[in-house]
Amino acid sequence: MSWGTELWDQWECIAGHTHKGINFLEQYGHFVKERCQIELDYARGLRRLVKTYLPKKKECEELQFTSVKAFRDAVGETADLAGQHEVISETLSAVVLAEITTLIKEFKEDRKKHLSDGSRVQQQLSQSLQQLEKAKKNYEKAFREAEKAQENYLKADADLHLSRAEVEKQRMNASIKSQQCEDSKNEYANQLQKTNQLQGDHYNTVMPNIFQGLQDLDEKRINNFKNLLKKSVEIERSVFPIINKCLDGIVSAADSIDEKNDSQVVIERYKSGFTPPGDIPFDDLSTPRQNGETTPTVHPPIRQDTIKGTISASKLKKRGGIFGIFGSNKNNFSFSEKEDFSDLPPNQRKKRIQQRIDDVTTKLHQETAARDGLLKMKEVYEGNPSLGDPMSIMGQLNDSCQRIEKLRADLQRYQAMLEDADIDIPGGGIASGGPSTPNASLARHHSSVLSPHHNGGASPRSSVTSHRTSLSDESLSRSASDSSVCTNPPSSNTTTTTTTTTTSLQGVAISALATTTTTTTGEGNKATPSDPLPSQGSSHSPESGIGLSHNSLPGSDTYDQPDGGDDDNAEFYDAEPLPIIGTCRALYSFEGTSEGSMNMTEGEELSVIELDQGDGWTRVRRTSVFEEGFVPTSYIEMTLYNNC
Repeated sequence: MSWGTELWDQWECIAGHTHKGINFLEQYGHFVKERCQIELDYARGLRRLVKTYLPKKKECEELQFTSVKAFRDAVGETADLAGQHEVISETLSAVVLAEITTLIKEFKEDRKKHLSDGSRVQQQLSQSLQQLEKAKKNYEKAFREAEKAQENYLKADADLHLSRAEVEKQRMNASIKSQQCEDSKNEYANQLQKTNQLQGDHYNTVMPNIFQGLQDLDEKRINNFKNLLKKSVEIERSVFPIINKCLDGIVSAADSIDEKNDSQVVIERYKSGFTPPGDIPFDDLSTPRQNGETTPTVHPPIRQDTIKGTISASKLKKRGGIFGIFGSNKNNFSFSEKEDFSDLPPNQRKKRIQQRIDDVTTKLHQETAARDGLLKMKEVYEGNPSLGDPMSIMGQLNDSCQRIEKLRADLQRYQAMLEDADIDIPGGGIASGGPSTPNASLARHHSSVLSPHHNGGASPRSSVTSHRTSLSDESLSRSASDSSVCTNPPSSNTTTTTTTTTTSLQGVAISALATTTTTTTGEGNKATPSDPLPSQGSSHSPESGIGLSHNSLPGSDTYDQPDGGDDDNAEFYDAEPLPIIGTCRALYSFEGTSEGSMNMTEGEELSVIELDQGDGWTRVRRTSVFEEGFVPTSYIEMTLYNNC
């Protein structure tokens, strides 16, 4: 089935068909280009949608609700879906559209070449036919002239009146015309032979080859179009696994929604701590009163602050977005927040104060760690002055000490507020509705960790998590020049914070704070030992060589006393192990080379007993041999229990 044999006389139709085929491929290229733009616009639209509905930082409180957290995860998966549509657009543009452009250019050039060859051979055949026609006309003309000359000669020869010379002249003319006729005949015969040869080659060889080239070009175009269609489908299908993972992530987020948990979160967020009003006493007006007076009817006032803490009060100030349906403290309370939170209900006030204590404690951790780093840098500079001038960081040290003193004062103030809040709560209950934990015990717990002379009594412990701190100045040894850093140590007669001073070579102390923050839940109170202070020569990072010493691990009964301390004043702690708050898997192997750290192998499962406090280390336990220690937080993947 060849165009050269079947369509030998359809040159114009073949030329038009191939032109339409290339135009069709160009049309498909425009389709792919617009498809890429649509995919890209869709991805941009999804990203704008994600940006609009993704929770802002001020809405982080609402992530306590499982439904809000699930929606946030679904929005995040939608962003991943947008990325896959971008991949489709980019790949179609880089692969399919680029190949279409190349093919169109190639097909146009090949078609132009074939059409040019066809036009050339057709022109040659046309010229040969014209020459044949011309030779034939010359032969016909010469033949007629030869016949006429022969007739004239015969007439002259028969006419007796003509002279012999005239007859001879007619004979010579007839002979010349006859010779010219013969020459024209031979020329016509030769031209006819050439034309037949050219025409035979034209229709049997040359044009079929040109037709075959056009046929191959058209078939190649069709085959490439088929492959491009398949390739575009493969490109889109290649992202389906990732899209399915995104959809599975949305399903998983939906499965994580717990309506009961959200209801409990609402209770914990808005519970005021007040008790409902009692029965209104009956006022018998018929009973005579002294001096004719009657007892006024007393109606217990409805506390407005208990109403403000409800979801219905969120109508006081509308908020756009899906997260506004849950409300927040910012929107639910129409009053301005006071410094001591005295305008909040007791439970809410205690909760906010505890949050402030946690925030200040975290900042104190960070600031003390920064100060210790500056002190160590100063020691290094003093040991090797070529590295730097020790006095160049004195300004930073002074600023750090001032910030530490301010944070201590804030912590002391908030702890005093917390004690007042405990007294204000009816029945001494806590925010979660469980057994009460007097704040005095919490204050004693902080004080017991800081003071080197406490009686060693156990303080209340959370069933969820205990946070370690090691902010004591005893964690670092210092040179005599360190004493010039802090000149205003805090007062030692405070209720909740006791400052321990260490005598340097000049007898001047640099003080720091070491606290252990305990979080309580409704599961009840349970005694736990406070984390012991690190010994001298240690700091916050086990791996860096300034980490927690052996005395900060479970089972350590005492911590090192300052020089000249009395052994009778040594602290003893309960050896009860810390509770397990989650599990972790080692992502990489780790060799613990410093005191307090623990070895682990890649893929090993361990129990988490203490979270990272900002120093980059997490405390874990190997249950099989009951071994505890610190490992880098970035080396593990943690899964915390739901109650943590």
